Amino acid sequence: MAIKYISYDPNVLEGQAILDNFVRTQRILRYRDNNKVYERIQRGMPLYEVESQEVVGKNPNHNLVLRGECLSACAYLKEKGLKVDLVYIDPPFASGADYAKKVYIRRNPKVAEAIKRAETEIDSEELRNFEEKMYGDVWDKERYLNWMYENLMAIKAVMSDTASIYLHLDWHIGHYVKILMDEIFGEDKFRNEIIWHYSDGTAPVGAFKRKTDSIYFYSKTDCNIFNEIRVPSLNPQRYTKIDENGDRYFEDGHHGTTKRFYLKEGIIADNVWSYITNDAFRQLNSQSALRKEYDYATQKPEALLERIIKASSNEGMLVADFFGGSGVTATVASKLGRKFIHCDIGINSIETTRDRLRKAGAEFEVMEIEDGVSLYRNPVQTMDKLKNLIPGLRNEDALDKFWEGSIYDTKDGMLPVYLPNLMDSSTRLLDTVLMNRILKEAMPDLPDGTKRVVVYYIDIIDRKEIEQFIKEQNNTLIEVELRDLKNVLDDVVVEDDAEFDVKEVQPEGEAFKVWQVSINRFFSDRVNKKIEEYNLKSQQQALKSNKDFKPITLSEEGLETIEFLSLDCTSADPSSPWRSDSEIFIDRLGYVRKNGIDTKTFWNGTITSEEKPLRLKIRNICGDETICTIKISE
Repeated sequence: MAIKYISYDPNVLEGQAILDNFVRTQRILRYRDNNKVYERIQRGMPLYEVESQEVVGKNPNHNLVLRGECLSACAYLKEKGLKVDLVYIDPPFASGADYAKKVYIRRNPKVAEAIKRAETEIDSEELRNFEEKMYGDVWDKERYLNWMYENLMAIKAVMSDTASIYLHLDWHIGHYVKILMDEIFGEDKFRNEIIWHYSDGTAPVGAFKRKTDSIYFYSKTDCNIFNEIRVPSLNPQRYTKIDENGDRYFEDGHHGTTKRFYLKEGIIADNVWSYITNDAFRQLNSQSALRKEYDYATQKPEALLERIIKASSNEGMLVADFFGGSGVTATVASKLGRKFIHCDIGINSIETTRDRLRKAGAEFEVMEIEDGVSLYRNPVQTMDKLKNLIPGLRNEDALDKFWEGSIYDTKDGMLPVYLPNLMDSSTRLLDTVLMNRILKEAMPDLPDGTKRVVVYYIDIIDRKEIEQFIKEQNNTLIEVELRDLKNVLDDVVVEDDAEFDVKEVQPEGEAFKVWQVSINRFFSDRVNKKIEEYNLKSQQQALKSNKDFKPITLSEEGLETIEFLSLDCTSADPSSPWRSDSEIFIDRLGYVRKNGIDTKTFWNGTITSEEKPLRLKIRNICGDETICTIKISE
């Protein structure tokens, strides 16, 4: 439950964005339930407990990687009195697509042949992999606008007076959100619509190829930071003259004066950013080495963020990304001498960003908002898991889509079940507004004979207050049973099992000893089940197409399902934030990145540290992390 609610800025609400027909005299956007958004904004942003998970380096700039929703993150920042100087967000585009991550089986270090293979990179198509859902970008347009309205209001509340915001969208929903931005920030604070033109794109039938995104650039006040950006000229042949230093230039006369323009100085960037393949703007396409390394579906080019961060912030300023994805914004901000906040709800985002920042030499703290939404790996996987965890839950054609399904009770018959949608923060909190919608809109349309409904919640404003509200407002004969969803999810994550040995060894050719942890066996029930599902599906597809089927198989040791290991030599206290005194990341080709430095060495099944290890963290290839206490006999 929320500790309290943090108010937005005074008088921040200039009006309501609503979805209806447009008229000349009224320039607003009308959409259903906007009055409920207004009520939630009046109540404030929910503030939850925030726990420290890991500290990387000394972190004097208080850089932050935060797992949680945008709304909750902004409440935390506002409570701490933190103001951000630049915001870049690349939220879901309401594209209707499901995004998945490829999960690669690593090499088994216990098999000698794997180590002796030629040290040449294997083509990625030869690597055995399966996919795992990351998030679903499937939205009802009105729900999406409600959700974005709240998020943008919260973001504005934590922006400094000189701050700017860059909102990255595409043709699916961008034109609607542009109107929300006008409403929240003011039409006079609109600076640019930046058109990003990239090299690859979709080609719809009967239409031109789609190869652009839009980035809406607004400032909070008229005093925003803006630095002139120069890019190489697209017409170098125009620079026909050469000065005494050998630099090319051309001269242009205007109003009786002549000005010198040098090729090396470039030209001032405009609002159309094309795929120029040079240092000023490096295009990152789907085949680039960087995208292959992190394999994050919605990843954007570092050069894109470099241009934005240089234009609208100065060194030492704070840059925030509340839909941080693979951590490009935070990484580029760090490289450019800015402080950063990365926020995302997905565990894969947090882990990818953590590894990326570690490799870039950044110092930061990883924290988690205890808001009940990060109950599992990400909202999509949590929703899938819920449907399996609620005993007897089944699809029910007779019910409206508002209901997740039904369960059967011997006494009351069919019980419609309501589940909050974890992709929509407005359904997370069961308050009188949401309960009224259930009572007045959803329940009257239930089939005749329905005696009871089950309403699950993640967070509740006050259970006694809601029960009293139901008693007063329920005009049907249907009983409402409230259930806490967190009770269902208590045993969702089963920790992986690892067998390992610890001893002091003396490396060959060295005069000192190190501590060595050898992983003898590793078993992940979830990874194994994912592989079983993949094999079954692939086998069925192979049978239909009359093709050979090669299942993914694992060794008895199971070490090929390990992606990352870390040793904490600082504290054995389970409640202490993790300190990675030594770590190994195994890439999909089997090569090791040790303490942030890439090598061309295959993993040998061990991890070493100079100090005595107290805790061991192992991350499987799906991203689940297990922490083991190390007990060493004296």
